[in-house]
Amino acid sequence: MIETERLHLIPLTYDQLVLYIRADNSLERALGLEELPRTISPDLEDALESTILPNVGNTQKNYLYSTLWTLILKAENKMVGDLCFYGEPNQAGEIEIGYGTYDGFQNKGYMTEAVNMMIEWAKTQPNVRTVIAGTEKNNGASVKVLEKNGFRKYDETETLLKWRIEII
Repeated sequence: MIETERLHLIPLTYDQLVLYIRADNSLERALGLEELPRTISPDLEDALESTILPNVGNTQKNYLYSTLWTLILKAENKMVGDLCFYGEPNQAGEIEIGYGTYDGFQNKGYMTEAVNMMIEWAKTQPNVRTVIAGTEKNNGASVKVLEKNGFRKYDETETLLKWRIEII
């Protein structure tokens, strides 16, 4: 677990991810959190089943690079968002981060705070030199999270902006 001023960032185990997918508050009960309605997007559900769960279950891999890290708002004991890396560092030492804040908790700086702490965590990991991210051009909130954390835009497509921050 990683702690910030307002948040606990908890890397979910395989069994906790199974509860997360249910979206029936069983994970919240297991973690002793306040129960709130939570939905999972079809894209995230597909990623959980096809990539995240198999990678977290693979004992040859460091699950911290593949699992969801859930954000717990300490003052309210509620889940407010999730983030993850998309696998272990590549040969260039790059890891990609993705994130999302739950409805009702957006625009409060929680994700900016969480991404900052994950960058600090990444600095302590062997073989990590760069954190990269991609965001849709029209997602101003996500762009602000990256800019506030020192990411620099290095490429773009018709719909996507690509960002990076060197940590070594």
